[in-house]
Amino acid sequence: MRLVTLDRDGVINCDRNAFIKNPDEWKPIPGSLDEIANLTQSIYRVAVATNQSGIGRGLLDMAALNAINEKMSKAVNQIGGCIDAVFFCPHTQLDQCNCRKPESGLFKDIAEHFCLDLKGAPAIGDSLSDLQAATSVGAIPLLALTGKGKETQSTDNLPLNTQFYSDLAQEIDNLTGKT
Repeated sequence: MRLVTLDRDGVINCDRNAFIKNPDEWKPIPGSLDEIANLTQSIYRVAVATNQSGIGRGLLDMAALNAINEKMSKAVNQIGGCIDAVFFCPHTQLDQCNCRKPESGLFKDIAEHFCLDLKGAPAIGDSLSDLQAATSVGAIPLLALTGKGKETQSTDNLPLNTQFYSDLAQEIDNLTGKT
């Protein structure tokens, strides 16, 4: 089994500074759902790892987060794809938990869930914390230049061997050999 881990906000869907608090605010980045379908129609399974501090801040509750993730999963399913699992951290930075990216907790949970070592597995994100969490478990950090990606690209402390792609489509085409 081959696994790809994706960040949600800024990679799959458009990010919002005011947080995505309900399903109506969740809007996919053009082409992202098709690319997830392409992944799952090839040899990959897909996990999502996302920080959702809006829960810890009281901006949304678990019912709203579940409805947002359900909308995302249904949209992918309707075009022949599958998101196999969604892992999230509901905490704020003040909580100092081990699951909030850049910590490794979400990725360790993913590895345990799929009974896989994530060393060498691709992990696509748009923020420095996404890349740092991926490298903490030996995953390959792939930076999408969507969402916060262009801002992240200009930081000085990117993990070694970070690969850059204009968007999820270019990254997935590279993974599936379509480039």
